[in-house]
Amino acid sequence: MTMQEGFHNQRLSVLPRSVVKDALGRRLLRHLVVTHAGYYPRAETHLMERPGGAPETILLVCTDGTGFVEMLGQQHRLGAGHAVVIPSGVPHVYGTAPDRPWSIWWCHLQGSDVGELLSAGELDALRPLVVLRNVERVVALLDEILTTLERDHAPVRLLATTAAAWRLLAQLAVDRLEPAPGDPLERAMDYVKDRVDGPLRVPELAAMVGVSPSRLGALFRRATGGGVIAYQTSLRMARARHLLDTTAAPVKAVADEIGYDDPYYFSRLFRRIHDVSPTEYRRRVKG
Repeated sequence: MTMQEGFHNQRLSVLPRSVVKDALGRRLLRHLVVTHAGYYPRAETHLMERPGGAPETILLVCTDGTGFVEMLGQQHRLGAGHAVVIPSGVPHVYGTAPDRPWSIWWCHLQGSDVGELLSAGELDALRPLVVLRNVERVVALLDEILTTLERDHAPVRLLATTAAAWRLLAQLAVDRLEPAPGDPLERAMDYVKDRVDGPLRVPELAAMVGVSPSRLGALFRRATGGGVIAYQTSLRMARARHLLDTTAAPVKAVADEIGYDDPYYFSRLFRRIHDVSPTEYRRRVKG
């Protein structure tokens, strides 16, 4: 016999519909509301089927055992350290593996910004799975949400869960988009960081990490918002700001330090990015 809930030592909190309706009408809450949250340890025989989907977006985080999620004709296997997002309105089935019952933390989310937050991590019904970099951090946020809802459903508590849910979805986006250790993007970024003041040739860097130049450029744009050279420039400018803030080195020496032989070119580039010259930047009061 399968079960939707009622597991030994489970935790569960569900907002009444009237509370959800009120929260979605409040200025600070309407963007993101946690409507349900729970924890099911060793959820044997757990199975949930929603042929019409759910009105909320669902987030599941597996911390032990294995299970599956089916939607849009695809089955996704979950193990410890995996998270999955089920967008609202998408028919789905999920459940535990009979031989290795999963333990899951989960929450349901509504609000006007849920879609944008998922898009930030390129999460949708076709790409719902996230391999978590720091499971403990994600679980801590879910525990914070659940513990808060277990106290009461006062607006101030809901505001606290909204803040935690923002951090939770942001962490999923980071875990989804950040390069994994040792992958081509990570190796390329490390190479650029280690040689920030040196010449950079994209075709040679791409060959070194085993991808085409166009693929490397696409990876950088996805992760940083700009190409390979733009990434190097951002690192150089960060170093330049540090030197201008913490030393009395002349502008020419700063330019030399970060790999620009021509101080006038460096000054023009710095102004284009910061709207002030290096000298004007140094004069500004900071902090």
